[in-house]
Amino acid sequence: MNDKTYRSDAFEAVHDIASEMAQRNLISAETMREFDQSCLTTVVPLDAAEIRGIRRQAHVSQRVFAMHLNITVSLVSQWERGVKKPSGPALKLLTLVKVRGLDAVR
Repeated sequence: MNDKTYRSDAFEAVHDIASEMAQRNLISAETMREFDQSCLTTVVPLDAAEIRGIRRQAHVSQRVFAMHLNITVSLVSQWERGVKKPSGPALKLLTLVKVRGLDAVR
């Protein structure tokens, strides 16, 4: 399908249909942009306790969590202590793990 990450498989299927409609000028580009935003996984800042909770909910150590996210154990530790805050792609990955579980990034 495509490389976007959707809230669910249903959102992905509906988005594919809407994309086809937009390509055929059956819905406007503005409507498609709004639809994109409603289907994609929303990313919000996470604090240290939330990040620790995400990892613990996955029942993995910091080392295993780091391996799944392709980051260092030190960075996981810094996030969980609040020394650093994830942003960009790292925050998106953490949000996906929070919403869909660790299998979302395997």
